[in-house]
Amino acid sequence: MSGLNLNAITENASRLGMRLQETFSEHTRDLALAKSPGVSYFDSTEDKLKNIRKQLESNSDREKLDAMKRLVAMISKGRPVPEYFPSVVKNVSTHNLEIRKLVYIYLLRYSSQEPDLALLSINTFQKDLTDPNPLIRAMALRVLSGIKVGMIGGIVVMGIRKCASDVSPYVRKAAALAVPKCYNLDNSHLPSLIQVLTTLLRDRSPLSLGATAVAFEAVCPTRLDLLHPHYRRLCRTLVDMDEWGQVEMVNLLIRYARTMLPRPAVMKTLDKSGNETGQEMYDVDPDLQLLLTCSEPLLHSRNPAVVLAVARVFYYLSPTHSSSSLSPILHPLLRLLTISKEVERVVLVYILVIARWVPTLFASHFARFLIRSDDIAQSKELKIKVLLSILNRENHQALLREFIDYAHDTDDALVGASIRAIGRVARLEPDCTQQCLSVLLTFIRSKHDIQVSTAVLVLKSLVQSQSKLPASGSDSASIISTLAYRIDDIRHPQARACVIWLVGQYAKDESVKEGEGVEGVAKWAPDVLRKGVKGFVGEAPLVKLQTLTLAAKLLVLAPAHPVLKMLAKYVFALARYDADFGVRDRARMLSALMAGVVPGLTKSAVAEDEEEEERGGVVLRREQVELVLFEGKMVGDEGDFADIDESTPLGTLSAITNRDMRGDSILPGWLEQGTEPSLRDTEDDMPQPPPAQVLGSGTPAMRSVMASPVVLTPTGGASPSGSVPKTGAAKFMDMDDLDTFYAEEEEEEEEEEEESEEEEEEEEETEEEDEGEEEGSAEGLGQRGDRVEEGPAESIEEEEESEEESEEEERDERARLYTAGLEDSGQAHW
Repeated sequence: MSGLNLNAITENASRLGMRLQETFSEHTRDLALAKSPGVSYFDSTEDKLKNIRKQLESNSDREKLDAMKRLVAMISKGRPVPEYFPSVVKNVSTHNLEIRKLVYIYLLRYSSQEPDLALLSINTFQKDLTDPNPLIRAMALRVLSGIKVGMIGGIVVMGIRKCASDVSPYVRKAAALAVPKCYNLDNSHLPSLIQVLTTLLRDRSPLSLGATAVAFEAVCPTRLDLLHPHYRRLCRTLVDMDEWGQVEMVNLLIRYARTMLPRPAVMKTLDKSGNETGQEMYDVDPDLQLLLTCSEPLLHSRNPAVVLAVARVFYYLSPTHSSSSLSPILHPLLRLLTISKEVERVVLVYILVIARWVPTLFASHFARFLIRSDDIAQSKELKIKVLLSILNRENHQALLREFIDYAHDTDDALVGASIRAIGRVARLEPDCTQQCLSVLLTFIRSKHDIQVSTAVLVLKSLVQSQSKLPASGSDSASIISTLAYRIDDIRHPQARACVIWLVGQYAKDESVKEGEGVEGVAKWAPDVLRKGVKGFVGEAPLVKLQTLTLAAKLLVLAPAHPVLKMLAKYVFALARYDADFGVRDRARMLSALMAGVVPGLTKSAVAEDEEEEERGGVVLRREQVELVLFEGKMVGDEGDFADIDESTPLGTLSAITNRDMRGDSILPGWLEQGTEPSLRDTEDDMPQPPPAQVLGSGTPAMRSVMASPVVLTPTGGASPSGSVPKTGAAKFMDMDDLDTFYAEEEEEEEEEEEESEEEEEEEEETEEEDEGEEEGSAEGLGQRGDRVEEGPAESIEEEEESEEESEEEERDERARLYTAGLEDSGQAHW
């Protein structure tokens, strides 16, 4: 006996130890005290991998599960393990759900490499489509549609059609997601798949509608006519869908609205005299307003993609781009700026596009777009563009101070963008032009090349756009002279080229007379040419091109000046043998252009006479050459501030990267008339009739207060109590209250009693006459006569009693009906 107890104690102790070990491992999984059991699958050695095949073919579910976990771990590490495919396929019909999930993952990964072996599991998947567990049915369809074997396309279509009408919405969602896979596998099944999509669009469950939208976009994006009977229901179901389903459905409904619904019309309001009041009204289609109303609650979603999708709805479908129409998306977009840097980068693109149409929408919130030190480079650039888009008279001083501060940053890209923004402020707000010019001229004296070069480019653009700047005593010539005297300090090739171009473009000065310098040429222009010719060989090609142009312009203004002529011939001779072909081409073009002014710029003295004899074509006069060189120069572009294509739809990759990307959808244009609204009418939109009210002894009537008198309309049928005279029913129409009703009832009862008394008197007289006639009859008939006398009396009493009872019942019934009619809101029908 003691031995049995000892064995029991030992067994219980071993079980308790195992239990404690499992509990300890579970609670210390994330600590360094115990190693997570899942890590061991990634550290599988070659010896353990050799036993995987044996484990897959064993009878133990634990061994099979361990082998499948190791295989999936190897797949996640990128290690190919297709050699175990035959052993894995044998376990596809296991009853263990965990093993079956891992087997399905493996089959999806390697079914395309082993199509013949993958076909062995088709029957199992078809059988699993009828499994009682909806999870198994969905997994089976997911794997069946993921097997990339073209010959099973028909089987996949049958499985999708079957799961599309499944009772579980989770399975129907899997069927919707399987439609694009089947279409990619074999597009010849398109008609059958469209029928499946039509079935899925009728689904009332919001769980599967998002996946249906994904399938619709992948299979038949142009068949928007299929959405006609479901449009209103889809709009109302938006708030109940999953987050990513909401994104897909909103994009689909945007395309439907732009394709099938009429564009909102603008109407002018008129006063009583027929004159326009200046106010505008918009005729918005009810179906379009339904989409705007149903999508507005989604602006409070926690998913940024949903908020941005709804922002596209208001941007593309609102009647007008105004602050009132787009105000619902203001605060949701500002809220997204603080989620993450990546989300902020995308949201800023949306805000930039919207701000260019409606700058007043974000103008009062400019502080939300100020640059932080931890912003990424793309966000900094976009924030400067947004700040320039919302610039106005109220905030331009605050923004200008911010741009000046950004110009001293260590990031060269931010410095350049900030200086260009200062030039933009000078263009948009003339009141602060002098302040902007002073800041730009200060940057020219800086030791940082990026500040100097960018400031020169901005000044060149400002000088070119307007000949006289609204500054106190400062005009274009004074700015250019400042740049010309600092040409040695400007080392950036593009900035040097801009200075040389400005010097040549504005070198004409008629106030300079002979003896003061070169007649007709500004005093600082020849010296800039001298410096350019001196270092011509070491300059960049861009600077060489502008030096040649400067020499040609000065020579046109003063063709007889010997120093200018010698400098021009020297620089053209250097350009003739330059290594850059662009410089050589520019020299030949300008020498041919100047042939009528100074012939032989690129020829030697010996060859000039031969050139005079061989020259052909048209030779331009000095005035014509001057017109070619000085006139028709276009104003410089806006640089970084005009690089966004506003025709690119929001929500596409092209809008984010500002490049044309393949696969981006194009937003369709509005229709002027739209399709017939009756196409979207369904039974759900029809007004429901009010429920009929039945009054009877078995069903209690609905009680409500009635303000109007009750009208009882007899329909010709039998009354509940037997029969009710029509005159009595008609009297109900004139009753004011219950007291009047009972008073009239008492009068009717008195009249009936008087009539009954008169009838009784007539019957008594008749009985007396009968008794007189029967007195001469035989004695044998005496008893019978007594019975005859007693019989009519008893019958009369019974009739009177029955009449009184029927009258009481009738009176009670009418009182009950009348009382019920007073409390009922509708008319009581007999």
